[in-house]
Amino acid sequence: MEKTDRLRIVSLAVNHISFKKALEQITMLALNRQPSFVCFANVHMVIEAYRSKSLLHQISKAKLILADGQPLVKACKTLYGVKQERIAGMDFMPAFLKHLNQHHLHTKVFFLGASIPILEAVIEKVKKDFFNIDIAGAISPPFRNLTRDEVNGLIETINQSGAQVVFVSLGCPKQEKWMAENYQSIHAVLMGVGGAFSVFAGLQKRAPIWMQRNSLEWLHRLIKEPGRLFKRYFYTNMIFLFLYTKAIISKVFFR
Repeated sequence: MEKTDRLRIVSLAVNHISFKKALEQITMLALNRQPSFVCFANVHMVIEAYRSKSLLHQISKAKLILADGQPLVKACKTLYGVKQERIAGMDFMPAFLKHLNQHHLHTKVFFLGASIPILEAVIEKVKKDFFNIDIAGAISPPFRNLTRDEVNGLIETINQSGAQVVFVSLGCPKQEKWMAENYQSIHAVLMGVGGAFSVFAGLQKRAPIWMQRNSLEWLHRLIKEPGRLFKRYFYTNMIFLFLYTKAIISKVFFR
């Protein structure tokens, strides 16, 4: 099996690729300023794509769909018998910046999303730790849906900045829809990294390693924000568990 093959988990197909290979491929996209986007898929994204054919179609346009969630990594092993590294957006963003910095590529990066204080903290950390990275710009857009004119203005700002990489932190599935609808007009690779900004900047603690390895990172987030996340996690996790079990049964008894 080629490393660039995609493995279908429920309805969404994720790339079978190593962390290192993903770094290399996305670096080339950035250096060439190739209009493209990358998604980091977890259970929430899989179920959102399962419920919406239009979203599934949009996400499928991504250059890479990487297995962010540990349940997807385990599903690759159970359903296809292949070992897939977890490539979480929270891990990939700092690793990618480190990769660019170490190779003295002087890449221009742009940060889109989150609040102004979070963006300021992100920029401060990049300047401190990655001196070979050029910050092209950062924008915290309004929480509401933007008008087409506002989106066009944002695209023009990104393009004029010379950005080669745009980290997008608008939350799932908003960021995936935004990237799919606009990537062809942006001369950069876009990466939808969700809540990675605040973790990267040290403003929010991530789940302990043992929880990450045992598919419990969602529980850590739920404990931190029960009011916002309970309904989402209960709903998406239950549906994923049902569909995943169904896929296993089908594989065992009807292959």
